Amino acid sequence: MQAASANGRQTATAKGILLSRSVTGRVKFACEVLRQSLFEPMTGVPQKPKLVRSGGLGITFIGHSSFLIQIAGKNVLVDPVFAHWLVLLRRMRRPGVDVSDLPPVDVVLQTHAHMDHLNLPSLRAILEHNERHSRPLPEIVVPEGVEDLVDSLGFARVRTLGWWDELRLDGLHVVMTPAQHWGTRYFHDDHRGYGGYVLEGDGHSVYHSGDTAYFEGFREVARLRPEVALLPIGAYSPDSIRSVHTTPEDALQAFFDVGAARMIPMHYGTFRLSKEPLEEPLPRLLAAAAQRGAQERIKVLREGETLLTPAKHGHEQPPWSEAPQLSMAL
Repeated sequence: MQAASANGRQTATAKGILLSRSVTGRVKFACEVLRQSLFEPMTGVPQKPKLVRSGGLGITFIGHSSFLIQIAGKNVLVDPVFAHWLVLLRRMRRPGVDVSDLPPVDVVLQTHAHMDHLNLPSLRAILEHNERHSRPLPEIVVPEGVEDLVDSLGFARVRTLGWWDELRLDGLHVVMTPAQHWGTRYFHDDHRGYGGYVLEGDGHSVYHSGDTAYFEGFREVARLRPEVALLPIGAYSPDSIRSVHTTPEDALQAFFDVGAARMIPMHYGTFRLSKEPLEEPLPRLLAAAAQRGAQERIKVLREGETLLTPAKHGHEQPPWSEAPQLSMAL
């Protein structure tokens, strides 16, 4: 773990995660992933997302780290991945929502360029979905250094953000937050950025951390006072990859650090990315939360399930002016 500095910057990077140092170990893991992909059935049934009333908040879990967030009158997708296959990796659970059942999408937020978060066929499908319904094309927001991957897709606008940069889209405020991860998509492109987002509008606020290890930057995110925290709980075994991923217990501590009222776990049970059993992270999280008296604050969403929060009246705006070094993205 490395501490974030006053403006959230830190120097942790990872150039390739090796689940085993031996060639034999890597081949064995790849064969196990392929066996699961080919022979184990994919579970789950897509649902139509529930739609919010004016001024309300809706958070729909699509699967893995993909969410539909309805906030401030906007339909926002974060890290949308609807593909069933990512090279050798096949989903073990179907996406909780079909693209065809989405409301028209206004904004797409990408936390980083890893294949299980930025999926080009899914982005093209979202654009086609809006066109099919004769709706304006959405904008897309990416970390610095990721824009070249999406420039040619046809989004209405491509915006890039760095840590603590702020974006305003009508009544929706977005701040990109730091993370402890790495942004490489291929092998030699470690210039690509990564991070999370806090979304705020109509008195509601949601924090999506993106992929991250536990680090002191979570306490800085607390300055933005998110109401709901979407935090990753899977892909932590062996211990060597904890430098870039959280365990369930790490994620719970991050939840406390951020100071949100509720936590929604993510990044587990969809793709076999590491060595822990797919079914392990969630029970570990719930057990840790029970030990700390926080089980009622953990909201587990199954794929396709939506958490609805009604409109707030006379709400206060979060203290954006207290966030360190906010800058407007043009």
